[in-house]
Order: sequence, then C-alpha cells, then structure tokens
Amino acid sequence: MRPKLYYSDHYEFPLPEGHRFPIRKYAMVRQLLSDSGHFHLVEAPFAERKDIELAHDPEFVEQFLAGTLPPAAMRRIGFPWSEGLVRRSLGSAGATVAASDDALKFGWGGSTSGGTHHAFRAAGSGFCVFNDFAIAINRLRATGRIRRAAIIDLDVHQGDGTAEIFQADTDVLTTSIHCKVNFPFRKQQSNIDVELEVGIGDEEYLRVLDHLLPDVLEFEPEIIFYQAGVDGLASDTLGKLSLTEDGLRERDRRVFSAAIVHGIPLVITLGGGYSEPIELTAQAHANTYLTAVEVFSTEKSGLARD
Repeated sequence: MRPKLYYSDHYEFPLPEGHRFPIRKYAMVRQLLSDSGHFHLVEAPFAERKDIELAHDPEFVEQFLAGTLPPAAMRRIGFPWSEGLVRRSLGSAGATVAASDDALKFGWGGSTSGGTHHAFRAAGSGFCVFNDFAIAINRLRATGRIRRAAIIDLDVHQGDGTAEIFQADTDVLTTSIHCKVNFPFRKQQSNIDVELEVGIGDEEYLRVLDHLLPDVLEFEPEIIFYQAGVDGLASDTLGKLSLTEDGLRERDRRVFSAAIVHGIPLVITLGGGYSEPIELTAQAHANTYLTAVEVFSTEKSGLARD
C-alpha cells in the first residue's frame, strides 16, 4: 500500500513581489512525489484550535486568527496577514498532526509542509506562525497516546521556537544541528545543540549526525519528529553549508534506519530550502520522502499502509 503524505500548498496566500519565501517549492514537491507514483497524497486537515492552544498562548492564537496581531508581530513572522495565510498555517499544522497519527499506526508518517520550528509559544517568527511539532506532541500526550517524544532538527537554522516551548519539559528531547553564524542570531537552548562552521561538507556533517543519533535513542522516545530541511545544500542562498544532494539522502537514510531498527515511529516534515534555482530545493525535498519509501521497504519493517 502507498504511504500517505499530507499537503497544504493548495491554501494559497499573497506575497509581495520579490519576497524571499520560496512558496513555489511546495507545489513542485507535491508534483514530483505524485509523478513518482509511490504516495497517496492527501489534503491536510486544519489543526483544531484547542490543539493549537496546547502549544501556544491563546491570546496569540486569537489575534492571529482574527488578523489583529500588531504590525511588529507580523513583521517578525515575515508575512503579511491574510485569510489565505490563516488557512495555510492551520493546514500546515494539521498535516503534521495527521502524520503523527499515521506514524503511531503504521510506523511513519509525512507532511509536505511543516517543520515550523521558529514559532514560539506566544509569537511567530521566521516564516513560522504555529509550531507544528509542539502542537502534535502536546496533542498526543493530552490524549494519552505517548509520554516521551524527541525532535531531530536538521534544518540549517536552529529550531529556536521549539527549544523555547519545551525548555522546561523533561519528556521532550529537542536537538538541533545547525549553522553557527546563521538565523536566528539569538539562539535558544535546545537539549542538544550542535553548531557547525560555515562551509562544512557531507563527511563532517554525517560524522556529527552519527554522534547525535545515539543520544536521541538513549532518551527512549515513543515517537520522533524529523525536521528534514534541505537548506544545507551548497546551492542554498541562506544555508552557508556545502552539502550535496547525495549527502542529504545519506543523512535521511541514517535517521530513518535508526528509527526502524529501534522500533520508534517517525514523523517527517519538510522544513526549509532556498536554493537557486528553486528546482534544486524541490528535488532535494522530494528525495527525502523517496528515501523513506526505499529505507522502510528495504529494512522490511513490516508496516501496512493504505
């Protein structure tokens, strides 16, 4: 059976000319994955407000949904407010929530959006409105389905919002491998932060990852959320690292294999990517999900999908 992937790129929102957010990539990724024939692509449901408020301050949620956030708060997010942005934000979070349900049922689940790790409890930031990781984790815990969760954040930018939300929570392990001299310039404290120098390549990056994964597994999480950003590509305009497409595929393979071997459900989210041309980013994102199909099949994990 083909695995499900949840998409939210059909919830469009207007951006000014020359805006840095690569909104085209999401539809491009979905098309690549559809063309592969390996996936059942499903329209993302909206995250429910009660679930969002498990992770976010209710006043912030109300102001964003109503379009009454102060201008400075919207500038920090980086988007102009619109009803389309509200729908896209609810869909992005809802995709990760649905993927987390699939992960517990089938072993892994995926969203072709999400990874909105710059969203804080009471503020959005860096093109992130709601923190999909925090919403999904807190929902699973509130319904008694899990107690402990881990986040493997391999986007080139630190998951500062995620670190802030879970800073005092001993049942959630936050980890981040990111470029030291990159956004956010004021870092938060994850449980495990690994700061990389500008320009490192595949070999050193994979060595760092190999040191991180045993620490994640030692935590004994009941589910892992994977921020699979591809902005570490050498072609990325905001990344500052020198990873190759093959290096990213190997990165993904090692994360997936670790989860399978230890029987830990895994949720994959898209994360960042800003290459020029944007087609390089779209292909790298698509590779993550194609690699997941390959690894989960090869490892004979015995997962039934529909």
